[in-house]
Amino acid sequence: MGRHPGGQQAAQARRHVWTVPLVPASVRAARERAERSLVLFGVTAGSSLGGAVLLVVSELVANAVRHARNSPVAEITLAINDHLLVVGVGDLDPRPLALAGHPSGQGLHTVADLAREYGGDVRVEPAANGRGKSVVVRFVLPTGTP
Repeated sequence: MGRHPGGQQAAQARRHVWTVPLVPASVRAARERAERSLVLFGVTAGSSLGGAVLLVVSELVANAVRHARNSPVAEITLAINDHLLVVGVGDLDPRPLALAGHPSGQGLHTVADLAREYGGDVRVEPAANGRGKSVVVRFVLPTGTP
């Protein structure tokens, strides 16, 4: 562990990664697993931040179920460090996803609005292995978040 400039001890980054099949029931399963991860991270699922993260996970997995037809699974990542909580949902579908003007519309706008409420953002990144893409949502942690 490092230290903040103010001398406080910095928390280690924590990361949980899992896969779900891209079927409708996976939206609920992903949300439940994300809720357990948040608790382990020290973020109350019933808090404003916890609720925002759970809604984002649900929306991104639902979008993958609807649109990533060439992908049998999605990989979900929740990671937290001193400053950020990051949600990523990746699939193997090679078709790019454009955030602006996307036909799935309102759901991605809601995701972007939630991220902005916490000083964060939404990005679509190519998968590390060159196949597929990952939608990454970053939340800047409020002061006092573990």
